[in-house]
Amino acid sequence: MNKFSLNEVIEMAVQIEKSGYTFYETALKRKDLDEKSRELLTTLKNDEINHEQTFKKLRDDLDINDILAAGDWQQISSYLKNISDAHIFAKPDMAINLATTAKDYKEIIINAITFEEDTLRYFHSLDKHVTDSKTKGIIRKIIDEEVNHVTKLRSFLQKA
Repeated sequence: MNKFSLNEVIEMAVQIEKSGYTFYETALKRKDLDEKSRELLTTLKNDEINHEQTFKKLRDDLDINDILAAGDWQQISSYLKNISDAHIFAKPDMAINLATTAKDYKEIIINAITFEEDTLRYFHSLDKHVTDSKTKGIIRKIIDEEVNHVTKLRSFLQKA
């Protein structure tokens, strides 16, 4: 596995959140959704936006300067999106993809939990290959944020 910089780890987290947002947005276009499911998908979509902003704020001024010095950050960002998508979104039966075909409210929640757990596994695997303490700290913050999201989703499931 490649060793990724702090900015690359943050960018992968941002790209995963953007992809999650896109999938939830797509699921919201379904005509057969009841109001409760529509509200849940809207909440999940908004959570992805909030996570993206949270992860972007993990960069300090030095990290931003590294991005500016890197040259074509758009190309780097696109490359990192492809890496994260390959791990989390590539297969048609992956949980986030199933959000667009879930039968009911409960299945949407179960698929969302599985997606968040897939994301957690991905960042745990990255953490094993990172030696830089600052980058490890950022990965821990990303993992903590995702754990909080799983906890929130599990409380929705208990009430379903």
